[in-house]
Amino acid sequence: MKDLKPRTRAIHSGSKRSQWGEMSEAMFLTQGFVYDSAEQAEARFEKSGDDEFIYARYGNPTVRMFEDRIAGLLGYEDCFACASGMSAVSGALCALLKAGDHVVASRALFGSCLYVLQDILARFGVEITMIDGRDNAAWDAAIRDDTRLVFFESISNPTLEVVDMRHIVKAAHKVGALVLADDAMATPVYSYARDCGADIAIISTTKHVDGQGRMLGGAICGARDLIRGPVEAYMKHTGGAMNPFAAWTHLKALETMDLRVRAQSAGAMDLANALSQHPKITNVRYPTHDAHPQQTLALSQAPSGGTVLAFEVAGGKDACFKFLNALEIIKISNNFADAKSIVTHPATTTHQRLPQDQKDILGISDSLVRLSAGLEDSDDLIADILQALKVI
Repeated sequence: MKDLKPRTRAIHSGSKRSQWGEMSEAMFLTQGFVYDSAEQAEARFEKSGDDEFIYARYGNPTVRMFEDRIAGLLGYEDCFACASGMSAVSGALCALLKAGDHVVASRALFGSCLYVLQDILARFGVEITMIDGRDNAAWDAAIRDDTRLVFFESISNPTLEVVDMRHIVKAAHKVGALVLADDAMATPVYSYARDCGADIAIISTTKHVDGQGRMLGGAICGARDLIRGPVEAYMKHTGGAMNPFAAWTHLKALETMDLRVRAQSAGAMDLANALSQHPKITNVRYPTHDAHPQQTLALSQAPSGGTVLAFEVAGGKDACFKFLNALEIIKISNNFADAKSIVTHPATTTHQRLPQDQKDILGISDSLVRLSAGLEDSDDLIADILQALKVI
């Protein structure tokens, strides 16, 4: 499988068939498993083999297929599938950290990620240093000899900042720190975490893997000793495992993910091009667009900026709300990476809880709009945006 292209691995890697030889992956909706003898039960609890299972919270054949497939797709040895993207983020951080550890993190993070770091981990004695993730010198200054872990979004949500992952990895590994990359915005298709040396890549499979607004899910990918060691131990005892139905739905969605993400990413670039010169739109942000201040860095890491763009509507919150309410095709929601195009006002939704001074630092203004490009025709989406802008 290592010699096959990613689109092929997304369809075939990790396949396990029952004695009936089914073509479509089987869905094992079971909580527990039967043992032939008490001795076998004892042996399995002592050490389970690759195709031996105890309880669905610990593992399941359908979930294991999905884990193998995602790990192979992203280039990592192993994966633990989680109940949601935030279950993956919080699980990875809690599994690898303890009181007294030092973490350096980019300040441009999703609101829930900030909550886990600043409200939960800090409360339990983990020292958190937040920095401007775009500034390589800031990483160099913040990473200490006793730093345990660094954490960032490869492309930040919602302002689409880009970090120099190779530089961060080199600085972190110099002191023996682990590198965790949240790859939700980069997409599994264009993920570059493994190529840049990140120890763990975390993805919200709710987004591009499912991609159709149905299932929650997350994945923690990394070296086998990390995934089947502290990560698995924490996740199986705290109940954050993915359920088999979600895993089966994700397996089927992986068959079309590459096609969907490439089409959506092309659509996002079409929208960025159409909006970059509009008089009522300012500060269009799409990582690989020439209007983005970090375009050169973004292109050095991936050929596409993903499926999401951001821009500011002249006139502030009132103008934004008039614009959002006038859209006909594009729907107002707080998800992204759906087959349907979605628009979000981060300052009043996903990042509402942040203090105003923190929003100001991150660039989350009342004028900011995040737009997730779906699979509709780009011309129709552009026409919808243009007619909505006329109401301002």
